[in-house]
Amino acid sequence: MVERKGVVEDLVSFWRARPVLVTGATGLLGTSLLRQLHELGADVVALVRDWVPQSETVRSHLLERVRVVRGDVVDQELIERVLGEYEIDTMFHLAAQTIVSIANRNPVGTFESNIRGTWSVLEAARRSPLVKSIVVASSDKAYGDQAVLPYSEATPLEGRHPYDVSKSCADLISQMYARTFGLPVCITRCGNFFGPGDLNWNRIVPGTFRSVIRGERPVIRSDGTFVRDYIFVEDGASAYLKTAEALHRDRTLAGEAFNFSNELPLTVTSLVQKILVAANSTLEPEIQNKASHEIREQFLDATKARQRLQWMPRFTLDEGLAQTYRWYRSFLESS
Repeated sequence: MVERKGVVEDLVSFWRARPVLVTGATGLLGTSLLRQLHELGADVVALVRDWVPQSETVRSHLLERVRVVRGDVVDQELIERVLGEYEIDTMFHLAAQTIVSIANRNPVGTFESNIRGTWSVLEAARRSPLVKSIVVASSDKAYGDQAVLPYSEATPLEGRHPYDVSKSCADLISQMYARTFGLPVCITRCGNFFGPGDLNWNRIVPGTFRSVIRGERPVIRSDGTFVRDYIFVEDGASAYLKTAEALHRDRTLAGEAFNFSNELPLTVTSLVQKILVAANSTLEPEIQNKASHEIREQFLDATKARQRLQWMPRFTLDEGLAQTYRWYRSFLESS
């Protein structure tokens, strides 16, 4: 923890012994959130669908230090049982199919996970009176392709491609549960996460690090000019904690959405060059220009999160990439 002593003490006091459910617990963000919650003394329940031995939650023995429930977010009865039996106070709904190319190939499976999964979790929470705070993971992709940049929280949700539509729908469903049923839900819309433990090799950060560690030219699927936000996963986890804490203190935040970003948009080519610097590599990327059904420019304005949640990223992009490189080098060399 790098926060000031008083801030850390306040965090520990808030989270100590608090019953928390995390869906999508073995994903990149879920792993970081589990670790931070465990360090803060929360009583964590992790919902796990697939057992992945290579995942950081398993390799680091993190799952051995929390309660684990095996199941799928689309199983509303299971979620209701978990909320009741473990007397859950706070929920982080992260579970989703997160890969754009998979969504393009298999939209129905993506809709099942991302849309049905969201209403199943929220309907279960609506039936569970002990739940005081729910944070739902939306995405910058929920905004769709917009002419005005950066996106603010007032930007319409206009997804057009399968993954983007799934996030627009999940976002709107979350807002509906807050506005219609008074459910204490906040929505997060973040840029592209990166960090230690991401094993989705078709993403640009893990794929590039794996290539350079193997001595292979990194591959850029697009033409390299696509622009995105990139946010270190530890900063993402702290954003979720801040959101849940704020919602506990102020129920008028229910239904609100918050953008989280380091507000440093980069082209894919620029990001790959930074990765090559972090890995001390002189390899030249191979630009394939094969990407389709993806938004060309997308980045966020995080003013609302700074002002209303007092959230700021703790890591620069270069610091996050340096930590990420060390993890991938250790992981790949020991595999």
